[in-house]
Amino acid sequence: MAQPRILKPADNAHQYQLLIKRLLMSGPRYNPDQEIVYADRSKYTYKDLVERIHRLANALTDAGIKPGDTVAVMDWDTPRYLECFFAIPMIGAILHTVNVRLSPEQIVYTMNHAEDDAVLVHDDFLPIIEGVKDEIKTVKTWIQVTDSDKPGNASFDTHGEYEALLAGASDHFDFPDFDENSVATTFYTTGTTGNPKGVYFSHRQLVLHTLSMAGSISHFDEMPLLRSSSVYMPVTPMFHVHAWGVPYAATMMGIKQVYPGRYEPELLVDLLKEHKVSFSHCVPTIMQMMMATESIKTADLSNWHVLIGGSALTKGLCDAGAKLGIKMFTGYGMSETCPLLSTTHLSPADLELPLEQQTAIRVKTGKAVPMVELEIVDPDGNPVAHDGEAKGEVVARAPWLTQSYFKQPDKGEELWEGGWLHTGDVASMEPDNTLTIKDRIKDVIKTGGEWLSSLDLENMISQHPAVAGAAVVGVPDEKWGERPYALITLKPGESISEQDIKQHLQQFVDSGDINKWAIPEQMRFVEDIPKTSVGKINKKLIRDQLKD
Repeated sequence: MAQPRILKPADNAHQYQLLIKRLLMSGPRYNPDQEIVYADRSKYTYKDLVERIHRLANALTDAGIKPGDTVAVMDWDTPRYLECFFAIPMIGAILHTVNVRLSPEQIVYTMNHAEDDAVLVHDDFLPIIEGVKDEIKTVKTWIQVTDSDKPGNASFDTHGEYEALLAGASDHFDFPDFDENSVATTFYTTGTTGNPKGVYFSHRQLVLHTLSMAGSISHFDEMPLLRSSSVYMPVTPMFHVHAWGVPYAATMMGIKQVYPGRYEPELLVDLLKEHKVSFSHCVPTIMQMMMATESIKTADLSNWHVLIGGSALTKGLCDAGAKLGIKMFTGYGMSETCPLLSTTHLSPADLELPLEQQTAIRVKTGKAVPMVELEIVDPDGNPVAHDGEAKGEVVARAPWLTQSYFKQPDKGEELWEGGWLHTGDVASMEPDNTLTIKDRIKDVIKTGGEWLSSLDLENMISQHPAVAGAAVVGVPDEKWGERPYALITLKPGESISEQDIKQHLQQFVDSGDINKWAIPEQMRFVEDIPKTSVGKINKKLIRDQLKD
């Protein structure tokens, strides 16, 4: 290792720790009267946000929460959740964002595995807790959260109701300094096999991710996602990788924030229209639901910029959005990466291209954001050519990647084999460093001795004007090893045949994009495609269902 020169600091020089409390300083300083809105229920200012965070810290401390404890949150996407994003780690505790869409058994597993000491639970989730409470081993304190005038009836003792506790707490808390490497947050992956795995992130990691994100999605003129004039509304659950970390960046920048509560497509669109939302992020399925609403037909979407992630942004969806004026971009990452690794980037020249060619750029996985290293490697860990053709697994390095899995060191070693975080994604890299994800390693279809990308096929099928969405998986075939099987959803009022899809795909055979055996012989038109708890296509479940 190199030995550069290190100079001794002054005895009184302050060793500034990168703590989440530092992210709270600038927004209220820049814009103390800026609004934070809760659906159609309430609004308050950044000045109020700071006071409420102080009150929450006191309320939690009064409830016996101390540094090192883990506090779980079960709530919709609300300003309360934003307050928890700050207050819980700022007192030195660990925020556990519970995936409320998991099964009750998995929620029990994650709470016990995380060793939760306290839980903030919304009335809507009380029935879940009441059904499994006896199986939850470590929780000592329950705090009720409600959107009603009075909290619902809980069959177990609670410490109190959130708003009442804040009202009775002091409006000042002396947030301590401590080691920036202290754990700030934890949550559980939504893998389709086995129990969820716990990932965790330190204060330092979250601060660095916030700084990189703020720069990545704001400094390009061609990608003005988060600017001082922006209105931000998350459409990704706050339990899902800190809502991709954007609430931290938005708060640091002091911009207007709109929290929708429970996701209802018509309400989301109404809030979009009322507050002139300019930036959101979501998975493709949520975008499809919003675009299918009646309300969106009367919305001016020309200033709405959306970062799409979680699943691949298809050309069909991107084209459909563009016709409504929506400017979509791809963001790439995973639970283990905090999550941001790369985004699409359009140059000024790209924006002069015809829409069809623009879309082709927007659906790529994009370029690594600042502070991120991405490489494509073969099974032996050797880099493959950056020629846009050679494929390999995406591996990553960045200062905010989870360092292991909680209480699963063997899985952590697998994740970090060779000193790079292994994503499990197959991709190619172009000479200009643009990444294009081809598939998950486990979802690649092996047919006739060749690898076929299920994502490529989904993208092609989605371009049929009658298609709303598609999922493609490999099913066993005696002759070919595997053959593609497609599940297809149609836009409202549309009706087409399997032959129409095959004829549509023939154009990609004729152009040389795919071989003729890539056209699925088997397909099914369905009302809905199975999804995971965070809205990703659940291909394992699809394969299992096709076996039955």
